[in-house]
Amino acid sequence: MQQRPGIQGPPPGCPAHGNVPLYGPQFGSDPDATYAYLRSLGPSAPVDIAPGVEVELVTSYDAALYILQNPASFVRDSRRWRALNEGRVPEDSPALPMMGYRPNALFSDGAAHARLRQAVTDSLATVNEIQLVRQTQQSADYLVSRFSSDRLGQAELMAEYAQPLPLLVFSDLFGCPPEIGDRVIVGISGIFDGTAGADQVLGEALGELIALKRRRPGSDLTTRLMEHSAALTDEEVLHQLVTLLSGGTAPLSATIGTSSALILGDDWQTGLPVEDAVGQALWNYAPIANYAAHYPAHDVELGGRMLRANDPVVISFAAANTDPRLAEHREQLSAKAHLSFGAGPHACPAKDPAFVIAVTAVESLLNRLPDIEVRVPFKDLSWVPAPWSRSLVALPVRFTPRTVAPTPAQAPQQPAAATAHHGPGPVPQPAAPAASKPKPGLFSRFLAWTRGE
Repeated sequence: MQQRPGIQGPPPGCPAHGNVPLYGPQFGSDPDATYAYLRSLGPSAPVDIAPGVEVELVTSYDAALYILQNPASFVRDSRRWRALNEGRVPEDSPALPMMGYRPNALFSDGAAHARLRQAVTDSLATVNEIQLVRQTQQSADYLVSRFSSDRLGQAELMAEYAQPLPLLVFSDLFGCPPEIGDRVIVGISGIFDGTAGADQVLGEALGELIALKRRRPGSDLTTRLMEHSAALTDEEVLHQLVTLLSGGTAPLSATIGTSSALILGDDWQTGLPVEDAVGQALWNYAPIANYAAHYPAHDVELGGRMLRANDPVVISFAAANTDPRLAEHREQLSAKAHLSFGAGPHACPAKDPAFVIAVTAVESLLNRLPDIEVRVPFKDLSWVPAPWSRSLVALPVRFTPRTVAPTPAQAPQQPAAATAHHGPGPVPQPAAPAASKPKPGLFSRFLAWTRGE
């Protein structure tokens, strides 16, 4: 058996069948070593994406592009998943929330996918880039204002900046009133943190938002989805909003954090634009590292391996982007030829807004704190030990303390709090109302700050 670079002895595998585990501290500390070993086995190889969950992982750029652009042979509907249907996937597996079927564009194929995706792409196309930049700048200013006056001049950028910023921007884009925006942020954050009941919190909040927009449409993304000619049901609108949140916020947080760490690092060439740092993060540290499970519609031979029908084939965007076969061609490729936003019919529909948000977030940080610097060398930073994403655990920085005031741009006017709604969709019955009014959450405090309250 071939050895992985930097690892003594054979690669650690599952005792049952010898697969390399794509989780845990050893993988998290050096995923590139794992990818290098897997590449030695061919364009794809079997791995355990979670305990007891085997998938075929594609590490070759060319093979990944072939699968992503071949929807006739590789479909996304995970209801085909053989092992899951045969009861061979643990019920509490962390792979299920990531790979299990949901009625959204991500897990649809053919005409059903085209209908849902068109509604999403058309709605996103109406987002004004200038306004998006202003929304991002305001969110950045608010978050920086919360830690910039720290008397020690220290902060942890992942928790205090990179993670909450996309949540504020998306709550704005969705047209959330303050209280609903608070619960949307709590719900989606809880899902990523594994908090019990987070699904229910998010579902109820989005259900109320949709009911509000039925009564009082606005110039926001939620209303545009609801008014699209595809005539989405409320349940379908809810699932597309969840997809935009889950597929947009966490990867954006990772990109903002990694880009900031790169541009603040000692190895960064002074004078290069922020766009270069974001591009480098997307190429070399794909925020969605291993995802996009496909299911062969029939047995397919790929690089000498037989991919069986209905067995999951997962794309390693991280490994594909850093495929050594690309090394001699990278300079000739477009700066956007990376696969961090996917490719083919399921490519990320929000890649342009996402790039704008990431660049604006990093630029705003540097403008508000011009002498900011990292407290830990880039090579010593720790990464989240999960297979799905490539995100820093923490990014400690220091700076000269200062006060940051709101930017002149006006925050969108938010309507009054919505009336509770328990419409269609995976929205459980609400819990009994709290005995007292809850404290304002992140979005409420942000909106109050923009109004100078």
